[in-house]
Amino acid sequence: MWWQYIFVFLGALLFDIVPFPFPPAFTIMMFFQIIFDLNVWLVIIIGVAGSVFGRYILLLYAPVLAKKYLKSSKNEDIQFLGDTMREKVWKGQLVVLAYSLLPLPTTPLFLGAGISKLKPRYIIPAFLVGKFTSDTVAIHLSDYASKNTQSLIDGAMSWQSVAGLILGLVMLFCLFFINWRTLIQTKKLQWDFKILN
Repeated sequence: MWWQYIFVFLGALLFDIVPFPFPPAFTIMMFFQIIFDLNVWLVIIIGVAGSVFGRYILLLYAPVLAKKYLKSSKNEDIQFLGDTMREKVWKGQLVVLAYSLLPLPTTPLFLGAGISKLKPRYIIPAFLVGKFTSDTVAIHLSDYASKNTQSLIDGAMSWQSVAGLILGLVMLFCLFFINWRTLIQTKKLQWDFKILN
């Protein structure tokens, strides 16, 4: 049924639209693929489209959140980080690609890009390639997962998933509390914990 694919799209979109580390979108894609016995390739294509659209929306509203909740000095600091990425387009694209191939939350990456008002063309194409590749591998492995449902449930609270969540939180912490201008210009690590208005 076609309506089941709408769940795949909306699930991936909702998982990737939130401004905090959440389980990877492929988990909800895998869930619907197993539950409804959906076509794997359609799940991948539709789910990745939902995920990319969710991240695009996050890029658009991240500056609004930052302006409302962060001090102007922290906004300028993250803007500087985005300016650096604009200057080194190919290096930035490779970082985004490599990062999106890993099973790590991409929320910090998109929050930083959104706050720095980085245009979607600097981040979305590399994310799309990495997301499509990593989700293809994950969804194809869902056949194994569907035959081992209990181990999948146990894996949701495994040390790997907990470590991924903790790493995502640490990366958000670094994004907001490191003075990036000082780090990039002088190669000195400086913390700034007064970031809220």
